[in-house]
Amino acid sequence: MASTHAFLLFFTNFGRLHWLKVHELPQLGRAAKGKAIVNVLALQEGEQVQTMLPVRSFEDAAEEFIILSTRRGVIKKTALAAFSHPRRAGIIAINLSEDDELIGAGRSTGRDAILLATQQGKSIRFSEEDARAMGRTATGVRGIALSEGDEVVGMEILSGDAQIFTATEHGYGKRTPLSEYRIQKRGGQGIINIRANDRNGPVIGIAQVVDDDDVMLITDGGKVLRCPVDGISSMGRATQGVRVMNLSPGEKLVSIARLAEEDVAPAPPGEDAPGATDPRDLAQAPPSASDEDEDRNDDGGSD
Repeated sequence: MASTHAFLLFFTNFGRLHWLKVHELPQLGRAAKGKAIVNVLALQEGEQVQTMLPVRSFEDAAEEFIILSTRRGVIKKTALAAFSHPRRAGIIAINLSEDDELIGAGRSTGRDAILLATQQGKSIRFSEEDARAMGRTATGVRGIALSEGDEVVGMEILSGDAQIFTATEHGYGKRTPLSEYRIQKRGGQGIINIRANDRNGPVIGIAQVVDDDDVMLITDGGKVLRCPVDGISSMGRATQGVRVMNLSPGEKLVSIARLAEEDVAPAPPGEDAPGATDPRDLAQAPPSASDEDEDRNDDGGSD
């Protein structure tokens, strides 16, 4: 949610920032289709919005930072104030290599912890104080050392006693307490987040959740499932998870999103909330992997 006087920062896969005031967006009803983002922002061909962050006041957030993460495991920390004077065509938020793209952005206090998760089921948790603040056009530093063929699929700025929900391509998932992700040194190979194998498929995303949240699961076939977090099994890191969504043959889970309780508007009387589906209709298979940990090369790394 954002005030009409707030600013919206749109970070794209090209590592660029586009900036709008909330009142510049069309105000439509809940059931309206809305306006395509390409008609609101001056996006280049192939450019897509990856993250949107609301900012009420740049002056009030002068001590905050923006944390950026890329698919190749790079992270960058930049003062929020550095993004307060954008151009209509967008400005550089991070300098990317040719084979890389931005996958996530988040606001931080300068004293938070960061969690990165990869497609092959690895993760690393480290203090953002391990990453020095840099200018807008800097490249950043290594957040996690990736194995061959692996890539980062999610980043979270951690807070409180939340849990990490992890979902895989074949419709499996789980939530795991933050206490199971020990703090490590930035740039290491990390530890197991979930056992990604032929049964589960690769990891497609993570979300920081609490019991009162819902998560939205979206497939490449256009199906959407809204599922309460407290209906998803909580288990250790080194497990495969359970089925959270039934998929048709050949269908894949491609995206997830957290829906906080305060973000969900009530539906009119007699009308279901959009995308709502009863998760209890799903047959959840019990986890078949042991909690045996295979963590290797946990720490160490360089910029």
